[in-house]
Amino acid sequence: MITADKIKLFGMTHQMVERELDQIEKRLGIDLQRTPRVQGVIDEDYYPQFEEAIRKEASSMAIHYQLFYCLEKSIRQLISDKLRAEKGPNWWTSCVPEQIRKDSAENLQREIDSGVTPRSTEEIDYITFGQLTEIAKNNWSSFEDTFNSQKAFNKVMASLNVLRGPIAHCCVLAPDEITRLQVTVKDWFRLME
Repeated sequence: MITADKIKLFGMTHQMVERELDQIEKRLGIDLQRTPRVQGVIDEDYYPQFEEAIRKEASSMAIHYQLFYCLEKSIRQLISDKLRAEKGPNWWTSCVPEQIRKDSAENLQREIDSGVTPRSTEEIDYITFGQLTEIAKNNWSSFEDTFNSQKAFNKVMASLNVLRGPIAHCCVLAPDEITRLQVTVKDWFRLME
């Protein structure tokens, strides 16, 4: 047998073993920890003290949190970039309703008063997801060329806001809600076609 064939055989054998181990983990409901953990190191002193069921829930929810994190960060960036480009560097003062600006300032001050590191230097990072929708609605003329329908935008944002709740508040998404999240994310990207 030539070396190239040996390497192919080794690779195929490895894939078969991995597949069998996947099936064993699934059948027995165990984690052999063959895959590297998601970024960061879990505190090995305290993490194991949590119930295994809670750790499994956390692991299953991690992917949904990551998806929503990326989506929400990109929405905040899209809104601020678009308004900054069209309205200038003072867009926050000229485009954002007073109550939202006030809420943002209060949230920032609360962090400063708590002695924690502020999460951001951007005011938009101190408002709720629902308030993002209000900013876009109040400045719709700036977003008409980005989104194909204001009504659809409002509907998708409202749906995302509801789906955000369990993710942000450490609850497990029901299987139907996982599907709804996947469809709503597709709807979000469809808005920009």
